[in-house]
Amino acid sequence: MSTGLKISKDSTMQEVLENYPSAQRALFQRYHIGGCHSCGYEMTDILGEVVAKHDITDINEVLTFIQEADELDKKIQISPKEVAEALKGKEVVKLLDVRLKPEWDLAHIEGASLVTEDLAREIMTWPRETAMVFYCHTGRRSMDAASYFAGHGFKNVKSMTGGIDAWSQEVDTNVPRYDIERDMSTGRPVFVPLRSVVSQAKGCVS
Repeated sequence: MSTGLKISKDSTMQEVLENYPSAQRALFQRYHIGGCHSCGYEMTDILGEVVAKHDITDINEVLTFIQEADELDKKIQISPKEVAEALKGKEVVKLLDVRLKPEWDLAHIEGASLVTEDLAREIMTWPRETAMVFYCHTGRRSMDAASYFAGHGFKNVKSMTGGIDAWSQEVDTNVPRYDIERDMSTGRPVFVPLRSVVSQAKGCVS
């Protein structure tokens, strides 16, 4: 097993996710641990016990996989400023937005393409060396997308850390920022534009 592991079979799930944030996605993708009521867990649950409940006997294999998934995540990530520089370079970089259409309508990066079902199918036909950068609101959904396509053999896939929210703060302040809230009556997400710094400074409440 790889050395330098920060967790063990006796670690709580909270400790696992604090040390390896990618573990939540990785455990679900490979072992179907978490993600739904029947396979979920509490933050206080012990990793070894969670794994055993899923009839997995090799805890060392799970620990190694968590570490490897974390290392892969770090290789896939790219900062907004690095993305901006890459878009100015000679290599053609596909900038792909994996947010919902209402989010796209509210704010998006110039030159990007919104990933629809049709586009996702088209991407699967692209050369595996195609340079692609996925982004979402804060970087979580784009990591899922980048990991998915990397798993299908794409060799030049990245996920922009911090998403469009970080881009708005670090690269282009003209791109509007927003928050995602939950409608208590329907449970659906509601996208709320953030007031500009200037508006807040003037005491604007609208």
